[in-house]
Amino acid sequence: MELHEYTRLDGVAIAGLIRAGEVSAAEVERVARVAVEAAHRRVNGLAGPLFEAALRYEPGGIFGGVPFLVKDVPMAAGVPFGVGSRAVPDFVVAERDAPIMERFRRAGLATLGRTTMPELGLSFATEPRRHGPARNPYDRERGAGGSSGGAAALVAAGAVPIAHANDGAGSIRVPASCCGLVGLKPSAGRLPGPPFLGEFAVTRSVRDTAALFEAVFGLPALGRSTDRNWGLAGRSTDRISGLAGRSTDRDPGLAGRSTDRILRVGITTAAWSGVPVEPEVVAATERAGHLLERLGHAVELAAPELDWDDVRAGLRGELVANVAPLLAAPRPVDPGRLEAVSRAVIAEVRAMTALDLAGATAAGERAARGVWAFFAGYDLLVTPTLARLPAPHGTLDYDDPRYTVAGWLDAMLAFGPFTTLFNLAGLPAVSLPLGRSTSGLPIGVQLVAPHGREDRLLALAAALEDDFADLISRELH
Repeated sequence: MELHEYTRLDGVAIAGLIRAGEVSAAEVERVARVAVEAAHRRVNGLAGPLFEAALRYEPGGIFGGVPFLVKDVPMAAGVPFGVGSRAVPDFVVAERDAPIMERFRRAGLATLGRTTMPELGLSFATEPRRHGPARNPYDRERGAGGSSGGAAALVAAGAVPIAHANDGAGSIRVPASCCGLVGLKPSAGRLPGPPFLGEFAVTRSVRDTAALFEAVFGLPALGRSTDRNWGLAGRSTDRISGLAGRSTDRDPGLAGRSTDRILRVGITTAAWSGVPVEPEVVAATERAGHLLERLGHAVELAAPELDWDDVRAGLRGELVANVAPLLAAPRPVDPGRLEAVSRAVIAEVRAMTALDLAGATAAGERAARGVWAFFAGYDLLVTPTLARLPAPHGTLDYDDPRYTVAGWLDAMLAFGPFTTLFNLAGLPAVSLPLGRSTSGLPIGVQLVAPHGREDRLLALAAALEDDFADLISRELH
C-alpha cells in the first residue's frame, strides 16, 4: 500500500482490503505511521510520540487492523494521559480501559497514539500551553476546534481514517465542523459515565461512522442487524487502485433509507443566545434544509423554546465533572502549571455549595425539557454546528487571566452556541460537512434526533452526503 492510497481510503475500505488479503495489517500500520508523523508535522495534533506497537486489538473485528488514535484522556490501561495540561506529570497512566476502549479493541481498531486537547477539555479551541495549537488542515492559521481538536486535525489531514473523540458540550461536533468531518455525539446512556458526555469518534465518511456505531454499541445504525459487514464485505475484492479516492462509497441500500417515510423537520439558523451567525454558515444550513425537502421531507422553520440562561447555568454545573478528578487526586496540582481559565474554574467549583450544584442541574433540566417537548412534534432538527467559520488561533485564549468563568463560557458559546443544549438533553446529534466558505473553509451542519434515534440521523446523513457530493461535483463542472 502506498501512502497516497492509504490517505484517501476510509476505515471500511482499509478493513476490506485487509480481510481480502490484498494488504496485511502490518503493512497498513507501517504506512499509517508515516502518514501520522507527516500529518503531525503539518497540524500538530499528537500529544506524544507514537506507541512502539499498536495497542492490543481483535483482528477479526469489523475494523480489524485499521489505524486509530485516542484522545489524551484516561483511555487504555497502562497508557499515559495528560488531559492537555502541564500540571499532569508524564508518568500518570490509566489504571484500566475505559468502557469505550474495550469496544474499540473488539472492533479491531489498531491504536497508534494520543491526540491533543485543550486543558481539561474546557475549550472549543485546541491550543494548550502543553502542546501548542492544533492547526486546521484547510488553513493552518486557524484552529481545529475543541476539545477533540487534535483528533479532528489529524483525521482531516489523512493520518488515520477514524479517531476517538468525546463531547461534553460540543467537543466532537465543533472540531468536526472546523475540519470538514463527520462527528456523531451518541444519545446519553449508551455507555457508563456522565449523562451529558458523549464518547465516540470523528471520521471522514458516514459509512465509517455508521459501521463504528454498530460495532461499538451493538445496535444496527440503519436497521441491518444481521449484516455485520454492512453489505460492504464484497468491496474487499476491489483492487487498491480502484478503491483509492472512494472513501464515501457506500452500499446503495444505505442511501435513501431516510425516505422510508416523510419526516417532519424543524430548521433554525438563529442562536438561542442571540449571537449573530455568519451568512455563509446560514446559507449552508439552509441548503441542507433544501436537500432534505428534495428527499421528500416536510421542512419548516421551527426550534425548541428555552431560556438561554438555563443553558449557561447547566453548563456551569457540568464543570464540576471536568475538574473533580484534579481535586480528588492524591497529590494536589500545582496551580502555577495550570492555565488561567482552569484556575478560575477550580476556584469556582471549590466555592460551590450543594445548593449551587442542585440549582445548576435544575436549570439544565429545564432547558432539556424544552428540547424534549420540541421532539414531541418533530422528527428532526437542523441547525448550524457553529455560528462562525473556523477561528484564527488565539480567538479563544484559555490562558487569558482576564476571563471570569462566566466570561469564558460566554466567549466559547458565542463561537459555538448550537451544541451544548443537546448534551444537556442527552439527545444524539451529528455534524456533517455540508458547506464550504468562499475561502474554502469547511462549514458543518448539525442534525439532531430524539433519544436513541441515531439510525435516523445516519440514514439522513448518508443521503445528504451523497446529495452534497453531487452538488459540489456539478458546481465544479
